[in-house]
Amino acid sequence: MEHRRLGKSGLRVPALSFGTATFGGGNDFFKAWGSTNSDGASRLIDICLDHGVSMFDTADVYSDGLAEEILGGAIKAKRNRVLVSTKVTFPTGDGANDFSSSRQHLIDAVEKSLKRLGIDYIDLLQLHGQDYNTPVEETMSALDDLVRAGKVRYIGGSNFSGWHLMKSQAVADRYGYARHVAHQVYYSLLNRDYEWELLPLGEDQGIGAVVWSPLGWGKLTGKITRDTPAKPGTRAHDIAGTGPHYEPERLFRIVDVLRTIANETGKTIPQIALNWLLTRRTISTVIIGARDEAQLLENIGAVGWTLTSEQISQLDLASATPIPYPVWHQRDFPMLNENL
Repeated sequence: MEHRRLGKSGLRVPALSFGTATFGGGNDFFKAWGSTNSDGASRLIDICLDHGVSMFDTADVYSDGLAEEILGGAIKAKRNRVLVSTKVTFPTGDGANDFSSSRQHLIDAVEKSLKRLGIDYIDLLQLHGQDYNTPVEETMSALDDLVRAGKVRYIGGSNFSGWHLMKSQAVADRYGYARHVAHQVYYSLLNRDYEWELLPLGEDQGIGAVVWSPLGWGKLTGKITRDTPAKPGTRAHDIAGTGPHYEPERLFRIVDVLRTIANETGKTIPQIALNWLLTRRTISTVIIGARDEAQLLENIGAVGWTLTSEQISQLDLASATPIPYPVWHQRDFPMLNENL
């Protein structure tokens, strides 16, 4: 397994990480992802470790904390072999302070996550969403306290806009707080919005991308075609109204190219979609998920080989979208923006 630095930090993470949103199935939303029990989770984690996938991503809201509990049980005797990434910020109850990136909620949420996971520290703590209401200074101060207390090793954001992530870095620099070294983002062939602003920000600020839903919310598997709709029991069917937006014909165009390259390489469509992501700048790790062992092994097979430059160009062209302002204007002046 290839390992990469997490942003400009000294931490090295595997190119593929394993996401635990399929653990538990504690409510209707997460049942559409999966309902892996403790025994199944232990088996999947053993397979991951056998193949060098040693980072496991979870969140306090996944199945109302059940995913963290299942993960914690599965790694109990393996803590020295794994990196644990979790996320906080979203509502975990009905109380007035059961959400946000406030000092009150962050400290309480981390303590509860540590207890559910059965560990002494979190390797990577990420703010699950952007909180417009809490002052950034309060958030970064609380995160720094958690790092200094040894309860968190590294911090990051998730689903932030560029200006908010940059403001967080500026506050950290001003007061000498721990900086964000990771940003958990949605990025796939189906939706390439990450490239316009967040990618160059990541390069400039040393923030590594931790990619969630790299198969486009389950749509880049090759199972959904012009003639084959999503099947019941899958995210693409059961919670079709959630997740990223896309144009169906664009999806089919991308899948057509993925299928052509699959025939050329002998790889599967998901493997090619994942491999394409690993060629992009700033990517530290791509989170894969799996309902069963076969699906996990297929996803792990996305590493250890490379697409040709021609194949990458074909995928780039098939997945291209109109460039938003001000990026199109900036690209008209390449002498000022060589990296764009």
